[in-house]
Amino acid sequence: MHDDSAEGAIRSTGSRPQASPDASRPAGAWRRWLRAGAVLVVAALVLAGLIRGLGVQSFTVPTASMAPGLTPGDRIVALRAPALLGTVERGDVVVLDGRGSFVGGLPPDAIAQVGAWFGIGPRDVYYVKRVIGVGGDTIQCCDDEGRLLLNGEPLEEPYLNDQDRPASGADFAVEVPPDRVFVLGDNRYDSTDSRDLLGRPGGGMIREQRLIGTVLGADGP
Repeated sequence: MHDDSAEGAIRSTGSRPQASPDASRPAGAWRRWLRAGAVLVVAALVLAGLIRGLGVQSFTVPTASMAPGLTPGDRIVALRAPALLGTVERGDVVVLDGRGSFVGGLPPDAIAQVGAWFGIGPRDVYYVKRVIGVGGDTIQCCDDEGRLLLNGEPLEEPYLNDQDRPASGADFAVEVPPDRVFVLGDNRYDSTDSRDLLGRPGGGMIREQRLIGTVLGADGP
């Protein structure tokens, strides 16, 4: 004779509902989406950092030292390539890190310098000036017509704010060492620039490695 109860028990055990293979798919899909989203966010942050560090950075003009071309509140974009490649030229308008020169104290260390290249760190240490001389140049103020002398030749400066006044209110004569630049503001009578550093270490010259980039253009505030 067959034991129907035992057979029923076996049938009952064998008929227990099993978890569907599709039941875990929603959770797994969400985890995959979250991982993909995290990767995209990290990639976007890295790309943004590379653009700032190797491409362009934006700044706001803080003072009137570059008037009339740039006025306080103007938004400017600085191209990094000339500073990175060492191709900054006379006449270029540049953004520079003023720590160790215009800003008192020691120059930024290597980490702070790299941070500045990537737009990380304090924002009140940047200055906008025009490069007047590069390594090997001599600059003197002024000839009988009030013009600067660059390597012994009068320098025409149509960008100056005060065209009817000498190019500088203070006389000076300097020679720019290698790997440095001499910078002035276009608004010479309302500008803190290399002239204010002549008596300090470095003689008013800014290290090329402190240059952030050359200004491409500006938008009003």
